[in-house]
Amino acid sequence: MKRVWIETYGCQMNVADTELMLGVLGREGYVAADVPEGADVLLVNTCAVRDNAEQRVIGRMGELQRHKHPGVILGVVGCMAQRLGPILLEQVPAVDLVVGPDGYRNLATLLGHAQAGQRVHDTEYRSWEHYEDVPQVREPGPTAFVTVQRGCDYRCTFCIVPTTRGPERSRVMAEVVREVELLAADGVTEVTLLGQTVNSYHDGTHDFADLLRAVGAVDGLRRLRFTSPYPTDFTPQVIEAMATTPAVCDHVHLPVQSGSNAILKRMLRRYSRERYLEVVAALREAIPGMTFSTDIIVGFPGETDADFADTLSLVEAAGFDDAYTFKYSVRDGTPAVKLKDHVPDDIASTRLTALVTAVRAQARRRNAQRVGEVHEALVERPARRGGMMLARTRRNHMVLLDVPAESIGEYHRVRLTGTTGSTFTGAVERPALAVL
Repeated sequence: MKRVWIETYGCQMNVADTELMLGVLGREGYVAADVPEGADVLLVNTCAVRDNAEQRVIGRMGELQRHKHPGVILGVVGCMAQRLGPILLEQVPAVDLVVGPDGYRNLATLLGHAQAGQRVHDTEYRSWEHYEDVPQVREPGPTAFVTVQRGCDYRCTFCIVPTTRGPERSRVMAEVVREVELLAADGVTEVTLLGQTVNSYHDGTHDFADLLRAVGAVDGLRRLRFTSPYPTDFTPQVIEAMATTPAVCDHVHLPVQSGSNAILKRMLRRYSRERYLEVVAALREAIPGMTFSTDIIVGFPGETDADFADTLSLVEAAGFDDAYTFKYSVRDGTPAVKLKDHVPDDIASTRLTALVTAVRAQARRRNAQRVGEVHEALVERPARRGGMMLARTRRNHMVLLDVPAESIGEYHRVRLTGTTGSTFTGAVERPALAVL
């Protein structure tokens, strides 16, 4: 059997795509390698959202070259591969193969060409491709990602995703439900639905509200999450489905990007600051205790001190529990490249530091108020240190528990006993509620 090593960078969609590629290649006799040494194929599944992500990949390709000898194929797949295409073959002579997200079905054939000495690429868009007939190779465990939508039709000026992922298209609801049923039968109790703007899902007959209800009704599924939604695609029907489907978890990752209306307009985000806060309020009213995380960019072209102050004030007004924060990164191929008034890097860095400080202080304050609460928590994996296990609540809080490694997949009632600011310590209140 041939061995393939895949390194994954970027979002959950890339994680799911790596599982997909392992499924595609598994049908051709490939097996996943535990380490890059000795693998017959080395693939790097890439992100193109920010320049530093691409630079990391370029550096990593250089490191992987030491494992390359005659007969070993080195390839770049994913969003960076889609964005750069054959240019990557010119920039990195050791690379044999470049494949975008819509070309994975042909991966084994392309590897055959590469093994015959050709340097190949496939970055064609295929609007019909959902890989419905390809079983993903997932790590055993209680949770799983399920892709329900590929591509994006929004044209945010800072974003390269429409270029790297192509136009938006949704899977047929019945196929999604069938996949979740198979996962539940295999012991998965929590599923996260994936899409670039996942709540704009529509298969021509069913919308996202229908999908939530249908997936949430799958026998054996205890929890349902989704990411990443678009603020104004939270229709009253979707909010009602969230509130009335018991499996839907009490957490939403809701990217805002900026708290300034002027910057949101330049970003071509299709909502105002006020509308965003209305969506947050509507979700909190429908689902009391709902928690929120978000994405925020600082230093976007034209951002003034006043614009940044609006972002800081929105963090407080929205009551975020966590935020992924970034300095704006110029991406060739995006409309924002043409914008003027770029923010100097030192100013953007200062703003990022201030934003991170504000987000962490708010998270610490909100989490300190939660100490003493009792929540249901799913044991997911070992913690990095201390011999503890990490569990996750329905509200997406991570809790350190002193339970055996064999507890993965168990649900416990846990009391939150302390917090580091972002992570909680907890004590089990009751025996396991369910076992994987």
